[in-house]
Amino acid sequence: MKRIVTFAVLVMATVAFASPAFALFGNDKFEQELEKEAAVVTYVGEIERGDYKTVDTPTVKKWIDEGKDFVIVDTMPFKDSYAKEHIPGALNFVFPIPEMTEWDAAETSGSQEDFEKLLGPDKDKTIVIYCGFVKCTRSHNGAMWARKMGYTDVYRLPGGIFAWKGAEYPIESAE
Repeated sequence: MKRIVTFAVLVMATVAFASPAFALFGNDKFEQELEKEAAVVTYVGEIERGDYKTVDTPTVKKWIDEGKDFVIVDTMPFKDSYAKEHIPGALNFVFPIPEMTEWDAAETSGSQEDFEKLLGPDKDKTIVIYCGFVKCTRSHNGAMWARKMGYTDVYRLPGGIFAWKGAEYPIESAE
């Protein structure tokens, strides 16, 4: 768990320091640091509650290039996001933004059984779940529920499709 928390803090710090131009706008550097700190604490709390791991964008790309057998799930709305662009090979299962403490089929793409069917019967298979960007919590819900359903090797890709595009990796479209 310590490794996961350390990784999450490093990801957030990298994102924060990677955009110095942002410092020219808005609050002073101390207020900005306070905002970054709050975001890191929120993210780490999600990881702890969800009991999943995190993985970075270059690692997922490497897994795809190597032909690693894993499931990747895009949790964004089909029409507004997934259909337009998603990570190659990603499957779609929508989750809501607010933390989903109980399953609500009206807020997702369907039932827990539907999600389990999408993930497959192998509870030890690697699963990567992503949404739009670091603050988006759809991926938190997906990863948390995969763990609750007994999947053991579950990762959340924090930067989501924004980080994927930022790395200039190829995208697919369902349109």
